[in-house]
Formats: sequence, structure tokens, C-alpha cells
Amino acid sequence: MSAREAITAVRKPASAPAPAAPELKDHLVLVAEMTRVFAASHDLRTVASSALERITLHMGAEAASMFLLDDEERMLVCTACYGPVDITGLRIPAGIGIVGRAVTHQEGQMVRDVREDPDFGGAIDAKTGFTTRSILVAPLSVGRETLGAIEIINKASGDGLFESDDLALLEILARAAALAIHNSRLAQRLVQQERERHELELAAEIQRDLLPHAGAHGFPIHGLNIPARAVSGDFYDILPLSDGRIWFNVGDVSGKGINAALLMAKTSSLFRCLAKSAEDPGQLLNAINNELCETNSHGMFVTMVGGIFDPRTGTVRLSNAGHEPPLLFHADDESFSAVPADAPPLGIASGIAGPDGFPSTEFNLQGGSLYIFTDGLTEATTFGGGMLGNDGARALIRDHASEAPELRLKNIAGAVKLPGQSLRDDLTLLVVEDIAEGVAPAAASADLTPGAGDIMRVRVPARADRLKMIRNATQQAAAYVGADVGWTADLVMAVDEACQNVIRHAYKGRPDGGDIMIDFVAVHGALEVHLMDFAPSVDPATIKPRDLSEVRPGGLGVHLIRSVCDDARFVPPPSGVGNLFKLTKRFGSQIKGR
Repeated sequence: MSAREAITAVRKPASAPAPAAPELKDHLVLVAEMTRVFAASHDLRTVASSALERITLHMGAEAASMFLLDDEERMLVCTACYGPVDITGLRIPAGIGIVGRAVTHQEGQMVRDVREDPDFGGAIDAKTGFTTRSILVAPLSVGRETLGAIEIINKASGDGLFESDDLALLEILARAAALAIHNSRLAQRLVQQERERHELELAAEIQRDLLPHAGAHGFPIHGLNIPARAVSGDFYDILPLSDGRIWFNVGDVSGKGINAALLMAKTSSLFRCLAKSAEDPGQLLNAINNELCETNSHGMFVTMVGGIFDPRTGTVRLSNAGHEPPLLFHADDESFSAVPADAPPLGIASGIAGPDGFPSTEFNLQGGSLYIFTDGLTEATTFGGGMLGNDGARALIRDHASEAPELRLKNIAGAVKLPGQSLRDDLTLLVVEDIAEGVAPAAASADLTPGAGDIMRVRVPARADRLKMIRNATQQAAAYVGADVGWTADLVMAVDEACQNVIRHAYKGRPDGGDIMIDFVAVHGALEVHLMDFAPSVDPATIKPRDLSEVRPGGLGVHLIRSVCDDARFVPPPSGVGNLFKLTKRFGSQIKGR
């Protein structure tokens, strides 16, 4: 009688004979118990062994085994077994034998007499001494996916041969077991994914700790790193020395994932350790290369630019090992000079640089800015859907050249990082600025505490490309008097707005109109900024903020300056020529109206 016939018999009226009812009840109890046991534990091997024992005893068989497909689905592996012979771990090709046939066709197999089945192989019997007479096999299937099969061997009673009812029952039990195995695997994958996620978060945190902290206002080097995924293969570092010079680097590790992150951490650590006693970037990169080659076993490499900058002279000396060419931006004519790679990447082969180390080059920034970046910038997707490329990178640098360096790097990166989308590759940017041009420190004084007098004088042409220098000078003056970040940002904004007004209105935007001279003076409890131009004198009474109720662009500069300063007024210039605008901001003062 089949399982379907047995269930039909249970539904017949009480007067009808139902000899199979007790047997069917036992079957249903076993199915329920099997489902409960599989669902209660994620230890697949232990549960499978226990389940096979119950199935074997319930069906009155001599032995049973469970085969599961391996990850490549090429082999069937015995995961558990019950009976006189332990074949756990046995591997057979997925399409071979009676078990392979059941898996391939996703159909149950009943072989009442194995001597009559050409797919039966007697190698295991010959090896173990066990005699196989009859076999039942039911595939472990969930939907269209087959996980493996359960095999039952030799019925212990009667003639030792299985019947069709036995196969129907085994198929029911196999479906329950397959669903439980599938759920167990899903649970294991979730646990593994959570573990990997936690490990990636930890690796990302370690990487962030390896990156330098944001530079203070007025510091000449700033960097930014945006990983495309949780961990990054890009890195940069900024290492000030006691003599005032500053080491810097930008690197990009080939490959992705944890291996790239580990090589990034190692390379970054080597740079920081070896740079403290190095003098030449080419020698430094050569030493890093030899160290990497001793232990690099993954065939990975690192492209890297390493250099040293002297802010007092504006001189940069750097070496480029297979990296994107850094760009030197000339502020006077907005042109670029590239510094191409003249050495191979690090980690390919030791000793390739020779005794003199990697080639290095030296140049002066001359008031310009040096940009170093990874291919995450040039290969980034723009809002139009194309690739940014070298021309696009240069255009972005020009567009944001007048901004403060920290904001500039963020805006350049923001131009290629589409909202809600991940970057195609890690993105790292670093800028080295010559902030010394046009800034003349005041003469040494016996008292250098705030309130002692002059701090510095700045005199530059009244052009938009000089606003960056003015902002940097303002930041330095604020840092000199110990101002905090918010106080400094407000003052920089006011000075920048005042200088823009001079360029636009006093000099009418003419590139050869004249100069701006700024004196930063520390007085007791405040910092004064004396902003002088040499344009025709203006009548202060004519310079009024427009009514804020007027909805139109422009005219809000005076409002902004007065909102962040404690005093802002025109005063008579000492020579009677030009215009002198005096800003005063007290220490600890807050923006008015807040």
C-alpha cells in the first residue's frame, strides 16, 4: 500500500477496515519528531546521525547513510551513517551509482535486488565485508535545488527486500530532512556573514586609526580617504619632523579585500617607521620595497608616491613608484605640471632600484599646490555617467582652487561620489600647499603673548587666486592667539568676504588693479584685522547692507561680516590713499544673534 492509499484509508468511515492506521500514525509521529529535531539544532552531523538511526530502526533496515553534495557539486560526501560499517567521509562522483542517479534525476530509487542493477558497485562491500541486497534512495531536495540523498540498505525482516511503501515513506522523511538541512545552512551562513561583517568593521577601524588626523588650520598638507567598501587598499600619511619638514605619501595596493588591507597597513607602518631616519624619498621607497618583497606571498604590489616638504622654502622632493602622476597646480596661470612615475611599483622584486634607490625629483611649489591622488579619482564615474579622467580631475582642481584645502578636497571627492551609490574604487586625495608666499611674519618681540601687537602682514595682488593665501594667513593668525576651530572659521569667512568685496568693487575685478595688504594685530582680548586697499577712496556712508526682506541675490556680505565680528568699520588710511577696513573679533565671543 502506498502512503497516499494509507492516508485515504484513514479518512474512510469507521466501519471500513483500516489495518494501516497504526502504521501510518507511527509514520506521522516519526516525521514530526524528525522535523522537530532538525529544527532544534544547527549541529548537522550530530542531528543527521541521530535521524538516520531513527529512520533505520523505524523502517526495519540494517544500515543507512546520508550523502551531501560538496561546494562544487561534483562529489557526494557521506556526512553521516548508521549500521555495522562506518563510511563517513566517503566521496563518490555526483553522477555515479544508484545514489548519484537519484541526485541527478531528483527521483527516488528502489532497487529490490542490487544484483539486477547495472549502476550498483560492489567495491565498498568487497572492502568492508558487508553484503548489500536491497537499496532505497530518496533525494534531499528543496524546490529545484538538490542537496544530496538518503540511502537505506537491506530490510531486516522478511525477504530483505524493500517495497514501494518504504520508498514513499523515505521520500517524506527526506523532504523534511532536506528543509531542515537547508535552514541549518542558511543559519550558518548568516552567522558567518555576521562574523565577517564584524571582522571587516574591526579592520576598517584599524585602518582609520592608521590614517593621520586632520591637519590644523594653516597646516600645509591635507588628505582625504574614502573607501569604496568597508576596508580600503588606499592610504596616505603625513609625518611632521622636529626640524619643520614634513614627510607625506599616497599609496594604492593592488587587489581588494582583507589581503589588500593587510598590505596597506604593513606599507603604511613601514613608511612611518623608516621615514623618521630617512633623508631621501627614493632611498626610503627602496627600503620599503625590499621589506615588502621579503614577505609578500600573494603576488600583490603597491603603487606609491613618497615625498618630503619644507614649508620654509616651498621645496618638495618626491619619488614616484608606479603611481598616478601627481599634478602641480600653478596658481598664477592655472596651468599644471605632471610628475610622472619613473620607477616600478613596490613589492614586485627586491633590489630593482640599485644602490642609489628609486629616482627622486626636487622642485619648488612657487605659491602653487601639489595634488596627489589614486586612480579612484580619475576612474570615477561622473554625474553624466562617464569616467572623470585626467582632464576632468584638472578641471575639478581649477574649479575649487580658491577654497580652503579641507573643503576643497571634500568638494572634489563629492563631485565623483554619486549620492546613494558606492565608489567603483577607493579614493584618496592629498594636497601640499605653499602657504609661505606673501606672508611676512612680524619682527620678534619681547612679549609674544596675545595682546602684544603685530602678528604678521600679508600683501598680495587683488585677485581671486590669492584668496587662498589670505585664508591661510588668517588661520595662522588665529592659531597664534590660540583661537578654537569655530572662532577661526567665522573670522576666515569674514576676512574672505571683505577681500572679495575689494576685488569686485574697489578694483572692479581687474586682474592688474592693485594690491591688498592685511595686518593681523593682537590686542588685549581681541584680534584685529586691518584690511587695506589702494583703490580710489570710497564714502563709507554709501556702503550699506541691503534690506533682508528683499528677495534677490547679492548684497549680503556686509551683513555676514558684521554678524561674525564684534566690530567692522572703515577708518582713515594712514597715508590718506586707498581704503582701510578694520575688523575686530574678541576672544571667546560668539556670533551675534545666536
